[in-house]
Amino acid sequence: MSGRADRLARLADAAVELLAEGGMRALTHRAVDARAAMPPGTTSAYLRTRQALTEAVVQRLADLDRADLAAHELPTEPPRAAPALGPGDLDQLATGVAEVLDGWLTTGRTRALARYACLLEAVHRPELRRILDHGTVLRVQARDLLARAGAPDPRRQGDQFVAFVDGLLFDRLVGAGSLSAPPPGTPASRDDLQAAVRTLLRAFTRA
Repeated sequence: MSGRADRLARLADAAVELLAEGGMRALTHRAVDARAAMPPGTTSAYLRTRQALTEAVVQRLADLDRADLAAHELPTEPPRAAPALGPGDLDQLATGVAEVLDGWLTTGRTRALARYACLLEAVHRPELRRILDHGTVLRVQARDLLARAGAPDPRRQGDQFVAFVDGLLFDRLVGAGSLSAPPPGTPASRDDLQAAVRTLLRAFTRA
């Protein structure tokens, strides 16, 4: 990573932390400078406007999420030629998704909270809706996976699968599920998430 890229990543990571702690109103150039332990004016020099700062956060979140998916051997790009998926493959996929979700509830919790803050901001600021592009990519992947697994309507069901999984994350992160689900970061949490994802996959691929 170049010096400029490294500094941009450092600033974006600081911005992510601020968003997770205080929402959009906590995100200022001066606050990012302080959190990143960089000289005053550094953020403004690299990301002159608030929109540029927010877009840098969105890109950083997308890059880190893709790295998480790749680390758990979950597809990040549609395969050109891939074999059909059987029940065992779906169970393995459910395990991988559960591990990613549990990671986003623990070590990635800050990023998940920042992502939701950006999504809410995008409702009122159309120019920030590029954050939705990442969700579109995930839907394309889900459609392909469900098609390979024999789902009768992979386009619709792929979109629904991503929506359900995102809802599961939101429920465990800030919803009522955070009160009753197993503690994040534990085997019980991963097992519970895996069971939920596996149930979804089986429901979508049942003839």
